[in-house]
Amino acid sequence: MTENTKVKQTVIITGGNSGLGYQCAKAIARSDKSWNIVIASRNPHRVKAAVQRLIAETKHPYIEGFELDLASLQSVRHFIEQLSQSDLPPIKGAICNAGVQFVKGDVYTQDGFEATFGVNHLGHFLLVNLLLPYLKNDSRIILVSSDTHDPRIKTGMPVPQYCHPHQMAFPSQQTPRKIAGRVGRRRYTTSKLCNLLFAYELDRRLQNDERMIRVSAFNPGLMLDTQLARGYSIKEMLALVIGQFWHLLPHILRFRNSKKMGRALASLLFNPSFAEVSGKYFDAFKEIPSSPESYDRNKARELWNESIQLVGLRNSV
Repeated sequence: MTENTKVKQTVIITGGNSGLGYQCAKAIARSDKSWNIVIASRNPHRVKAAVQRLIAETKHPYIEGFELDLASLQSVRHFIEQLSQSDLPPIKGAICNAGVQFVKGDVYTQDGFEATFGVNHLGHFLLVNLLLPYLKNDSRIILVSSDTHDPRIKTGMPVPQYCHPHQMAFPSQQTPRKIAGRVGRRRYTTSKLCNLLFAYELDRRLQNDERMIRVSAFNPGLMLDTQLARGYSIKEMLALVIGQFWHLLPHILRFRNSKKMGRALASLLFNPSFAEVSGKYFDAFKEIPSSPESYDRNKARELWNESIQLVGLRNSV
């Protein structure tokens, strides 16, 4: 066989063209040459540029890009169709990293969902469910959450406010401009809680799967070198930091960057010490408990069942 003999498996990274996802892809490419890496993001030009940079920086040639817009259920389905027709090594990893936050007002997906919930939860929910038939033995699914989901951790962000999934998908009222920033940030923290409810429910449903698909959730912490806060104006950023200084101080003192957190995220994929771990939440390299609410099985089941209806799934695990 050719040099490609070393490449045994494929990992898909959503939002891998920049920030945490990009650094995760780089860490995988440099640390474990057995992986074929798929960068999945909505802008094909940025995906192509990211793939070229990654190959140049890591000398790992088995990196490719696919277009995937998590704000479009049709795009998610088309992505899966492309994967099914591609000559990829067996798919054994999915890192659900892409995320959005909107603080300027109400934004909606192509399907009419509130965009934070639509992208951060529903897009990944559909993607993972459609990927399951293609995942091989001993695969890993990793969902990137955030410590902002946990009211016990004073991050300066509004605490999550879980409500019926239909209401999160279709807010009943237009957000007044004067409180749009706070509402947008709360929608973000709530979506990160949904990531954990989804991860734990997925793990429970897969426990009897003979393929041993394992699920983890990951908190990268406060990273100032990513584009997640790109919707904030300088005035809004200053107001948030100044107004919440004492709450934010512990996080500022342990400031993290995407390079280090990319390595931590990648380690959940290929480090043998995590091979048997499932249904757990990691803060960087350390397993920790998530918020009490994130373990609420009633909310997790409700979120799962309503999400099936919202994305139009006929079957789920």
